[in-house]
Amino acid sequence: MKSCTSTSGLPQLLNKVPEVTLLFWIVKIMATTVGETGADFLIFKLKFGLATTSYLSSVFLLVALVIQIISKKYVPWIYWLTVVMISIVGTLITDNLTDNYGVRLETTTIIFSLALIATFAFWYMSQKTLSIHTIYTLKRELYYWAAILFTFALGTAAGDLVSEGWHLGYALSGVLFAVLIGMVVISYYFFKANVVLTFWIAYILTRPLGASLGDYLSQRHSHGGLGLGTTKTSIAFLIIIVGSVVYWSISNKTIKAEQQVCQGR
Repeated sequence: MKSCTSTSGLPQLLNKVPEVTLLFWIVKIMATTVGETGADFLIFKLKFGLATTSYLSSVFLLVALVIQIISKKYVPWIYWLTVVMISIVGTLITDNLTDNYGVRLETTTIIFSLALIATFAFWYMSQKTLSIHTIYTLKRELYYWAAILFTFALGTAAGDLVSEGWHLGYALSGVLFAVLIGMVVISYYFFKANVVLTFWIAYILTRPLGASLGDYLSQRHSHGGLGLGTTKTSIAFLIIIVGSVVYWSISNKTIKAEQQVCQGR
């Protein structure tokens, strides 16, 4: 039986963000992939169009975000539903600027980079930390989700710029972003780079990595993809996300039960 000795304090117990593990990164990449393929599925497969898809996705995101914020603790399905929806909306923001307003990908990449930097600046000036291990106040959670939204929008713009604007293709772009993430991992584990900085850089880079993976799997052969389609790709990755969320939910119940046993002693 596990010891009742706790290595984490009250803030960790109240944190609204999951522990950052390998599974966290896998599901995050899956969520970004669904954000890319899911948006395409709604726009082109169901023929909702960009405008209608944007409105509907924004409403669903708002509902998910409200549920997440009013929740008193980290609930896996609520948190990851919010991440998936914010991934879709982040993709659509960039797509709207590019397709409907003719804003160049270079410009949107710069705009969202500045927006993300500004969010981090205001967050740090207000809270004196950018750590995701202390997201247990309303203000910090609002800063956190604002940063997440801009990372998805930035990742979409940067990913499209590299794969389409620079004509590197989806496969090569995916390899490029994977290498960059590998460099971040090496800098953290071997060169003791700042944990907060490396986390957010990796978080940004996993967005274009997931998008490149989703496009490579779903797009037609003539467009440089494998031709699996948005439906199959979205379903496959959603299954992985749902399975992981179920696992986390069961794990959380086990941890809660152990805490209750310890408190009863």
